[in-house]
Amino acid sequence: MATVSRLQQRAVNAAALLPHELHPVLTRVYAARGALDAASIAPRLAALHPPHSFSGMAAAVVLLGDVLARDGRILIVGDYDCDGATGIAVGVRGLRLLGARHIDYAVPNRFVHGYGLSPALVATLAQAPDLLITVDNGIAALEGVAAARARGCRVLVTDHHLPGAVLPAADAILNPNLPGETFASNALAGVGVMFYLLLGLRAALRAQGHYRDSREPDLTPLLDLVALGTVADLVPLDANNRALARAGLARMRGGRSTPGIAALFAVSGRDARSATAGDLGFALAPRINAAGRLDDMRIGIECLLTDDTARAALLAAQLHAINAERRDVQAGMLDEALALADADRAADNWGVCLYQPGWHEGVVGLVAARLKEQLHRPVVAFAPAAGAPGELRGSARSIPGLHIRDVLADVAAAHPGLLPRFGGHAMAAGLSLRSADYARFARAFDAAVRARLDPAALTPVLWTDGELQPGEFSLDLARALRDGGPWGQGFPEPLFEGHFVCLHWRPLSGGHWRLRLQALPHGPELDAVYFQPPGERPPTSMRAAYRLQLDTWQDHERLQLLLQHIESE
Repeated sequence: MATVSRLQQRAVNAAALLPHELHPVLTRVYAARGALDAASIAPRLAALHPPHSFSGMAAAVVLLGDVLARDGRILIVGDYDCDGATGIAVGVRGLRLLGARHIDYAVPNRFVHGYGLSPALVATLAQAPDLLITVDNGIAALEGVAAARARGCRVLVTDHHLPGAVLPAADAILNPNLPGETFASNALAGVGVMFYLLLGLRAALRAQGHYRDSREPDLTPLLDLVALGTVADLVPLDANNRALARAGLARMRGGRSTPGIAALFAVSGRDARSATAGDLGFALAPRINAAGRLDDMRIGIECLLTDDTARAALLAAQLHAINAERRDVQAGMLDEALALADADRAADNWGVCLYQPGWHEGVVGLVAARLKEQLHRPVVAFAPAAGAPGELRGSARSIPGLHIRDVLADVAAAHPGLLPRFGGHAMAAGLSLRSADYARFARAFDAAVRARLDPAALTPVLWTDGELQPGEFSLDLARALRDGGPWGQGFPEPLFEGHFVCLHWRPLSGGHWRLRLQALPHGPELDAVYFQPPGERPPTSMRAAYRLQLDTWQDHERLQLLLQHIESE
């Protein structure tokens, strides 16, 4: 039921191409993404936006510095996803480096406490800390912040989610998406905001003379964690985020990862020596996220915090097993969702809502994401809220051209009281809903989507970087493309198109294909794979969109096309 895509080549201003010592195809790829000089092609840490340019940084470091000076107790409260887990790990590790002696963390159980800093989570704290710091949450936690302050905590909110009309009454807030924010990039992930807090605190301590007689702490060992959380959260990889991710990937490739990340590479069957953003997003992050979806996110956090390689391996193995369970749960839910979506598609809904009483709350986000890809329509998938009879928890995923949190805000404004809680990003959001209001919400969501979405956006466009010439199908280019990233949200991995003849093919387990293709005209023969192809067999003659990849087996590299789309010719 996959929606037919339309191929369109990215525009490149040939006059803007600058001479670089790069493969000409890579130069063209960079130019199509607006990267025209060395600073934007390979952004460096030295060019990071300065921490003091955050409007809330001064208040944040004064608050944090005062607690450190008093040797106070600090508690970091994170989200139960990979961004939150890495943000906690960066915060705990970094604050220890900067002098904190009494620091701990808490993460909500999604089935007990709900999302983020909630009054329910605050109530579980045996002893109120002197300072409570949120990471990747808190900007919508009006009640949670109030509950923490009522217990005598000072509260520092670090978050990157879009704020609502009212901000929490925290002692300080650090968020690049605040109205009127002076920080030059609003694309930081939650872990990125935490890393910037550490940079700001170190700069303040430096200015106060703390390192006059000692070497100041090195925060670069935290960058592998920053890279993992940034890629996992699908925030745009602008130059600032690319500098952070690039530096983190360099640490991984150089064998300087934290033990937990090294162990996650091992259980995933990936080689850290050639680490890419794809490895982080599709192998490491799902294993950490699985703990928060089905079990206890503390397993993932402890994996990232330990310096004991044996314990890291044990925890990574646990995460690997939980992720396998998550896949099984997801597969069953996805089959049911596809059947429901057929009925919804028949109703011609632009905004698709799905719900089954037996669905798992921790996996609905993955189902929504898969259905969004299949249907190319915004999707909200719901499951019963554990521990809250009569309530549903929903996860929303959007398509380019539609800001999903703004759609939910439209629904809330048009139907007061319908949405008790919601929040999120342009492409992903979460919400709560009374079970009795599901049908009403589904109608309101479809209407809000129709009001905002251009009908042309319902036909997906697959943007390509044009065709490769016969001599450009090479291992050298594939290596240059692999190493030329990090590629990701807002800086997409190169995708090429071309015309091919299928010489032969065979099915693989899972319904995938392995093919031998002849590039036209007069091009080489090439191996190719197609995961989850759209039909029962490939056409003999085709136009295809593909990624040029290295297929590595026992340290032997060969060229391979990863097909993304085919059209019969």
